Amino acid sequence: QVQLQESGPGLVKSSQTLSLTCTVSGASLTTNYYYWSWLRQSPGVGLEWIGYINEDGTTRYNPSLESRASISRDTSKNQFILQLSSVAPKDTAVYYCAGRGDLHGTYDYLGGYRYDYWGQGTQVTVSS
Repeated sequence: QVQLQESGPGLVKSSQTLSLTCTVSGASLTTNYYYWSWLRQSPGVGLEWIGYINEDGTTRYNPSLESRASISRDTSKNQFILQLSSVAPKDTAVYYCAGRGDLHGTYDYLGGYRYDYWGQGTQVTVSS
């Protein structure tokens, strides 16, 4: 059974860097054709894809967040990490990690939200 669990601070001050960790159990981050994403949901905004890291460590980001987002991984711990710099109150959201198989790497990550596995989500509030 594959499980994902987000962890990190629930409160961050404006201008700081948010760091969240997703711990994956029951599957390996290096599983072929698997893409591991971070997403977030803000009230009134809906679900927003932040970026992914795939089985060989390649990353891709939402253009609207690319200048501030960074996704890395620690394969020894089977964790992938999101860092979002220069946060502001608009970054307040529930943050999710998720994984899906993508044989050809052609899934529409910007517009689609169908994943095989989801974490339960973690609330992050950015104070002004």
